[in-house]
Parts: sequence; C-alpha cells; structure tokens
Amino acid sequence: MTRIRIDAVLVQAAIAGALSFAHLHDLAEASGQDGWKAWAYPVSVDLLLVAAWRRMRTTSDNRAAWAWFVIALAASLGANIATAGLLDLNEVPAWLRILVAGWPALAFLGGTLLVHSPTTAPTESEPARAAAPPVAPDPERVPDVTVERAPDPAPELPPAPAPVAAPAPAAVPVTAPDVSVPPALLDHARKLADTHQATTGKRIDSATLRARLGVPAPLADAITAQLA
Repeated sequence: MTRIRIDAVLVQAAIAGALSFAHLHDLAEASGQDGWKAWAYPVSVDLLLVAAWRRMRTTSDNRAAWAWFVIALAASLGANIATAGLLDLNEVPAWLRILVAGWPALAFLGGTLLVHSPTTAPTESEPARAAAPPVAPDPERVPDVTVERAPDPAPELPPAPAPVAAPAPAAVPVTAPDVSVPPALLDHARKLADTHQATTGKRIDSATLRARLGVPAPLADAITAQLA
C-alpha cells in the first residue's frame, strides 16, 4: 500500500496562498469590487506572479520578468498589509480605489508581454569559422611523353670503290626507314618544327630535329618525313 507523504513546503505554500487570496479578495471588495469581481482580483495577481516567475526561469534576459514579478508581489504584499488593521476597510482612500480599479488593465498588459515575448534562452554563440584559404586551381597537366629509343643501327661497312667513275644518278627522294613514331613525340616535334620555321623561315631538317629531340638518326628521319 502506497503511503501518502505530506510535504511541509507544499502545506506552507497552500496556507500562504489561501491567506493572500483572502486578503486580496477583502481589499477588492472594500474598494467597491463586489460579487465575482472581488474573487477575480486575487486570481489575477497570483497568475501574473506565477507567469513572471516562469518567465525568469526560461529566459536569460529576465529584466522585464523581474519587473512584473515585483509588481505582482507588491500587490499581494500590499493587500496583506492593508488588511492587517492598518487600513480602515470601511473608508478606503480614493488613490487605493483607483489602483484596484486599474489593476485589470495593468495585469492584462503584463501577461500579454510575458506570453508574447521569446521564451527560449539564447544559445551560446558559436566561434566564427575560420575562412578556408582559396584553393589554387590545379596546374595544367603536361602529357607524359614517352620516347622510345630505337636500337643503334649496326655500323655500315665502307662501300667498295667503283671501278669506273659513273655519272651522278638523278636525285631520288629520300624515303624514311620504316620506324614507328609515337603520336605524342610527333606532336612535340611538330611544335618544334613550327617554332623553327617561324624563327628562321626555313623548314627544320633531320639533323636539327635530332639534336632538339635527342633521338637516333632513323627516328629523326622518320619524324622529318612525316612532317614534310
């Protein structure tokens, strides 16, 4: 069986709330607010007090909440002190009647400001992110050129002397040996040939192309033939 535990703090709060409620009712009734209006005044004061307290617990900027909490607390304490024999409830002064009559508008203003204001506490500002340095564009990749070096040709034997001097034969166009030229090397050689022709005004010859590329003579001859 569950045992009921009585909390002394809750009991004290209930007693204090009941007494404050009664004092506010008595003061409102003495100020000319009869009937249900006299009972509504303590409810209004206590609700504003609770709303201001909750506002202070849910926001970091609680200056406005503190102001309305002090106003509601002053109304509650003022009613308690006024009904303690220090004020003649049969002859309530005019300024007090004005305060009691104007309380509903003041409570409505406070409740509206407390409800319709941001209630979430602002989060801590995140550290500013360091701006990333601009990334430089990748340099243009130069195509890898693989130069296939042909094997050095075997040394040629000196030609045998001709028995009789024969007339020089007609010039026959030189045909390049059957040597495979890589496309990349051919493109590179074509650029060198264009540069040479633009500089000297003459087509590049096999010897110059061989010196520029550093390739064997047959390969240089084959490239020269394809550039012709």
